[in-house]
Amino acid sequence: MNRVRVSLAMVGVAASAAVGAAIWPHARDAGTVLAARDDPAALADIRLNSVLRNNPALISDNIEAALASGDADLAASFVELAGEKNIALGDDLTKRVDDARVEQSSTIHFAKGFATGLVTGNADDVASLSGTVAGDLFVFGDVRDVVREGKHLVMGEDTDQLVLGLAAAGLAVTAATYVSVGGAGPLRAGLTLVKDTRKAGRLSEGMIEWAGRSTREVVDQPALREAVASGSVLRPVETATAIRAAFRAEKAGALVRVAKDVGRIGEAAGVRAARDTLKVAENPKEIARAARIAEIKGGQTRAILKLLGRGALLLAAGAFNLTMWLFGALLALFGFLSSIKATTERATAWWLRRSKVLRLKQQMAAQATLASMPAQG
Repeated sequence: MNRVRVSLAMVGVAASAAVGAAIWPHARDAGTVLAARDDPAALADIRLNSVLRNNPALISDNIEAALASGDADLAASFVELAGEKNIALGDDLTKRVDDARVEQSSTIHFAKGFATGLVTGNADDVASLSGTVAGDLFVFGDVRDVVREGKHLVMGEDTDQLVLGLAAAGLAVTAATYVSVGGAGPLRAGLTLVKDTRKAGRLSEGMIEWAGRSTREVVDQPALREAVASGSVLRPVETATAIRAAFRAEKAGALVRVAKDVGRIGEAAGVRAARDTLKVAENPKEIARAARIAEIKGGQTRAILKLLGRGALLLAAGAFNLTMWLFGALLALFGFLSSIKATTERATAWWLRRSKVLRLKQQMAAQATLASMPAQG
């Protein structure tokens, strides 16, 4: 019976060890993620290491795809990420990326992009954003957008309230930019990026819903209708003044914070990184996390977003699930130690009882021997 109890305790040790070995990798990863939960860049690194460990060729494949689509900026982002992760790339591949970047940064390409951004208000790279921001700084771009959408509003037609609100906010910020001699530049660029991303149809559904609510709060609709009814792109200064009067600056705090974060991403990682963020982020908190990643990772940001998507802006799993892995590991450890304790106690008790029985037998044998010896006269 004693041997059975010892055997059961030893089975408990083996079972606890097996469960602990199975849980440990998950618990270790969970602990690492939880420790980095307030550091978006560190979390992105953890997930990237996992992705690239499973498929080291992923970076070179994405570089080829980016070059094939004419996106030299994304290809360069992957080259930078490869250098950070010590992943070797062929000389031919890196040369093709360099050549593509030189071509896209040429004077002719920049001038064409600037003109496109200035006239159409659509930004897709540094050149076109420069033109778009220039148009907005000279109030032409924002006035154009407000008058266009405002006319729809006055006529009772479908109106893009988001573009309307962002343009109105942009006019107010433009005035602040001039007053601060460019101090509000990132905010101005951020508003332009959000507005242009919306116009291009690349803003995530979550951000469309959030920004729509925010912009409706910051615009005085009756005052805006009156300004638009009498406004014109041919009188940008007068029209801008009337539109700014319809802007409620005291209600614009959340919108301003988002625009600042988008501007920070654009400054740290480039215009396209900001556009990519607006495409995957579903709320202001995720955009703020992207801004922190961009400030640390810089040019790698687009590659990170391409590989991880929205997952780069989220905790890898729910905190509850991660905590349960750690709790499971602690239970396995407790079971292992308890089983060792039980095994030791039962083995010791068995050995003591066995020793006692042996000593008793020896004593009885000695007494029997003495009893069998003839008495000495």
